[in-house]
Amino acid sequence: MSTFPVSDNVARMHTSSTLKAAQTAAKLRADGVEVIDLTVGEPDFETPEFIKEYAREGLQMGLTKYTPSSGLKMFQESIASFYAERFGAAFPPGEVVASCGGKQALFNAACTILNPGDELLIPKPYWVTFPEIGTFCDAKDVFIDTEETDFILTADQVRDAITDKTKLIIINSPNNPTGRVIPSAEMRKIIETCAEKRVYVLTDECYLFFAYPPAEVFTSAVLPAELRDFVCVAGSFSKTYAMTGWRIGYTIANPDWTREIIKLQSHSATHPTSFVQYACAKAMQNADESIKAVNSMLVEYERRRNWLIPALNEVAGFKCSMPEGAFYAFLDVRELLGDGFASSAEVADYLLREAFVVVTDGAGFGADGFLRVSYATSMENLHNAVERIAGLSLSKTTQAF
Repeated sequence: MSTFPVSDNVARMHTSSTLKAAQTAAKLRADGVEVIDLTVGEPDFETPEFIKEYAREGLQMGLTKYTPSSGLKMFQESIASFYAERFGAAFPPGEVVASCGGKQALFNAACTILNPGDELLIPKPYWVTFPEIGTFCDAKDVFIDTEETDFILTADQVRDAITDKTKLIIINSPNNPTGRVIPSAEMRKIIETCAEKRVYVLTDECYLFFAYPPAEVFTSAVLPAELRDFVCVAGSFSKTYAMTGWRIGYTIANPDWTREIIKLQSHSATHPTSFVQYACAKAMQNADESIKAVNSMLVEYERRRNWLIPALNEVAGFKCSMPEGAFYAFLDVRELLGDGFASSAEVADYLLREAFVVVTDGAGFGADGFLRVSYATSMENLHNAVERIAGLSLSKTTQAF
């Protein structure tokens, strides 16, 4: 056993199950195994070339020094202008804070509002990091099960979950892992309900533009000021612009919340990389080119989705609804549980051992009995993965564990 005196808060946290699954795939590949990795939560596209060029431009301009902890002024202004032009949102640039990816944006927002014992509402299924944020803040995670509403959070569910100890709710739409999208009108009702109860809302919008028609793109930044006072938008360039390794995101929140986020960040990451901020600011200023790049990825994701979901549903024991956003299929394998498989983790392990297909167990998302399948990979990989899986015997009575 380790003798390192780890802090209580960190000791209670769990390693990211999505990263563990990806590491398993990487290790097998390094050992020479031809695995098909369907765990990845990052686009398989290159960062658009014009954004790379903006980064090179920033370097040539000498943007290699510190910036304010809130970020470059041009970064803040570009985010505010982009949201105004694209969505009709109206908020001052000073409410924007640059962060080192969407994950830090979420941690910054939660850590500046949660106290020990506060209740943090988390709809299930959830992204694996949400409960760990609550754990780190010594808050109490309270889960809202959304299976009865087809994994779409409703205002009634939120109202029923709120107590006098509720401080914050984290909402992710389009959703990881389910791919579901909360309708705009329902999202507004949820935030109205929270504002009425003086509960704050942290919206994870990292898949903002990845909504397949007729589902609509919606950002809480468009809400009127009296509602936005209770909202912090956590945005990211990682998914929609294929910039996962660049580590750049942002928050949009009321002035008081923003001030505390800046204070916290000034003592942690300080700020994200200066020339990366410049590249993103320029990309936002070149909105037409940016949206064109996003849409080209969305079209390909939709093509993959439209093939993959019916193909998965052809496999005995699998059941999968059509996702409305993001790039994940949330596969129901509960029909397989019983005599042969005790859990979805065992199903995932069987697919790994027998088909060399790596998927993510749903238990890490609060949904044992499900698997998350990423289609942020090539059509060739998807075809090969389904072919391998379809060739297996998934009958309950034929497995020996």
